Amino acid sequence: MVSDQDRDPVELFREWLARAHETEPNDPTAMTLATVGASGAPTARMVLLKEVDDRGFVFYSNAESRKGVEIAQNAGVSLVFHWKSLRRQVRIDGVAERVSDDIADAYFASRARGSQIGAWASEQSRPLGGRFELEKRVARFAAKFGIGAVPRPPFWVGYRVIPNVIEFWTDKPFRLHERISYERDSEASVDGWSVTRLFP
Repeated sequence: MVSDQDRDPVELFREWLARAHETEPNDPTAMTLATVGASGAPTARMVLLKEVDDRGFVFYSNAESRKGVEIAQNAGVSLVFHWKSLRRQVRIDGVAERVSDDIADAYFASRARGSQIGAWASEQSRPLGGRFELEKRVARFAAKFGIGAVPRPPFWVGYRVIPNVIEFWTDKPFRLHERISYERDSEASVDGWSVTRLFP
């Protein structure tokens, strides 16, 4: 039997995520995204994972939002998944880069129309005078696009986090948790990753 320590970490993540889809009551793809601003202080918020493959972990956002501005200044980011139902956690350190326009266009086209309109209407992270201001903007863009297709806003983009470190954490009795850290290493034996067990 192959142990987790001998597995490709992206394959192992996919298995854990599939299990989370079966057990988590809400948003199994929710992940904390931590970025670093110009001051050097970290900022964290929840976003949703939309795709994972051998290249990395993809999410979408407004490039003019606080997270988008911070990624433009410093592409180094961290992600954390915490699945309470499984008593498991995955932490990822990596570099965020934009996905291609074609990929972003295709995903935007798959979204619900209300979400497409909302992407145009929301000046994400900037001050809002009141809820009515947002509702007026939604109505304005809904009227602008009528019943036709809603194009992707130029500021609405996808980011792929290319992992350098992926750490798997499993809850164990008496806080003697299991931690396995994979670090990218082209000369390592596990598909380009070196593997280390960590004290809890």
